[in-house]
Amino acid sequence: MERVIFACLHNAGRSQMAAAFFNQLADPTQAQAVSAGTQPADRVHPEVAEAMREAGIDLAGLTPRLLTAELAAGARLLVTMGCGESCPVVPGLQREDWPLADPKGQPIERVREIRDQIRDQVRQLVETRGWSRRA
Repeated sequence: MERVIFACLHNAGRSQMAAAFFNQLADPTQAQAVSAGTQPADRVHPEVAEAMREAGIDLAGLTPRLLTAELAAGARLLVTMGCGESCPVVPGLQREDWPLADPKGQPIERVREIRDQIRDQVRQLVETRGWSRRA
């Protein structure tokens, strides 16, 4: 079982969307995802929750969490969400950085674009690594 961490600063937008799409698209016997941040916000951004609800995923009730050594233990891949030099680094994990715009405070149309970009990148990651759900 592979474990992927999607991380950004506040764990209230991009990383939450990426982990949710990953867990929807990946075969749970092959890989699972968690999300975290280095400075977690109090809640998932409302505009992100709305855009994800439109895509059939409910993020209500999820609370941003801190990226800790315990959370990272056993993970293989860390995907950061374009937070530049502020992005977290976890020694020993393979790291990819996806340069994505922050959806916080954006109009819903822009949040939908970011959501769709994240879904496409997650789909590509899952397919490339051979983690797709079997029909």
